[in-house]
This record gives sequence, structure tokens and C-alpha cells, in this order.
Amino acid sequence: MANEPPRPVPLSRAALERVLARAAELQAQGGDDEPGLSEAQLVEIAGEVGLSRDVVRQALAEERARVPVGPESGAAYALLGGAVVQAARTVPGDAAAALATVDAWMQHESLTVMRRQADQMSWEPRQDFVSALRRALRVGGRGFHLAAATEVRAVVAAAGTRRTHVRLVADLGGARAKAAGVAIGVAAAGVLVGVPAFWLATNAGLVIAAALALVPSLAVPMAAVTIARNRFRAQRTRAHVALEQALDRLEYGDGPPRG
Repeated sequence: MANEPPRPVPLSRAALERVLARAAELQAQGGDDEPGLSEAQLVEIAGEVGLSRDVVRQALAEERARVPVGPESGAAYALLGGAVVQAARTVPGDAAAALATVDAWMQHESLTVMRRQADQMSWEPRQDFVSALRRALRVGGRGFHLAAATEVRAVVAAAGTRRTHVRLVADLGGARAKAAGVAIGVAAAGVLVGVPAFWLATNAGLVIAAALALVPSLAVPMAAVTIARNRFRAQRTRAHVALEQALDRLEYGDGPPRG
């Protein structure tokens, strides 16, 4: 009909980003007393500018399940890198069922519950003798790679009807500290051996012996740090694979781990 208002033309991605950025700027200028948008309002607005409501709901779920990770520092970080491993996925089912499934998986990974809340859970390695023996013997042919973590955490958020966004986070800070300590100890031993030998050989006028005495002081620390870094990176990779396997269980319904 002639009196019907024209249908809004969907915005391009660049235009949509500009609109949302400007809206956020205007909202911030309103001050702390300015009420924010509810999730329902945000979904409605997104639909009006051409965004799929399901996509917006998933983006909101990912935001709610986000786990802030602060900047890392210190000798262990400088030597070996970051200690936090994350994996996330949107899977079928509701949040409660997703947490229950992840909990069952973590029990098979030789972990026990630390905290339990409505939308998240955390686990730590079991410390009993039987669990330690299972990990040492690799019962069932499994590596129990998440047992190296100080803490494993799961956060869930509904992403629409019968879909849940799940984020798993493993903190390998304890394993990294241990690996860094070993590397620093070996490096210090190389220096303690090489420096006195170099000093004695230099005072005795033995040029070749003095040069050879520098080898432990230089090569041993470099080798110790390189080996520790490679091993910790491999440990991070195995932990990440274990997190992805837990998400595979949620998405595809695979059976629980052996053992």
C-alpha cells in the first residue's frame, strides 16, 4: 500500500559496527545513572538493523561465558609463556545438562569438584593414592593431561532454545612454575660449575681449558630453558586437546573416556 512505511534496508557490516559503536558512545555519555539495555532490547534492536536474533543470542552467551584472564608476568612467564588454556563451543542442550556432562568427563580425568554454581563449576586434581596410581600407570591408556592443571573451570550460558555456550579454562600455573624451577636450577648448576673452572683455568694461563670451561655456563642454561619451554608447550597442547575432547562429548555425544 502507498501509506506503508518503507522497509528498513539491512545495514552493511561496516555500517552496523559504526552504529553500535556510536550507540555505545552515546550510552556512556549519559553517565552512570543512564539505564543500560536489557538483553531482550538488544536482541530486538539487532533484529531491526538486519542481524539474526539467533546470532545475537549466541554473542550474548559468549560474552556471559567469557572468563577474564589478567596479564601475566614473572620469571616463569618470561621463560615458558602463558599458563592458561581455553576452549569454547556452542553445543546442543541446556546449561544444566552441559555442566553435568562436563563434570562426568572431569571425574574421568582424575579431577574432583572444587566449587559448584548454577552457571559454572571448577575442579582440581584428586590427591588420593589411588588417583595418583591411576595417573602414574596411565590406566586405560589415557594420559590424564588435565590433572596437571591447578584448576579447571567450566562456564555455561544459554544461547537460545536448547543451545548452550560452554567455555572451559585450564590453569597450568603450578606445572609451569615447577618446570621453570627445574630449568632455573639446572641453569644455575651449569653456571656454578663453569664459572669457577673458567676462573681457575684463566689464572693458570690455560686458554683452551678456559674456553672449554665456559661451555657449561653458556650451553647448559640455554639447553635447560629450551627443553623446559618445549615440554611445557607440549603440555599446554595436550591440555587443550583434552578440553576439546570434553566439548566433543557435549556436541557429538561420544562415550566417556576409557578407564
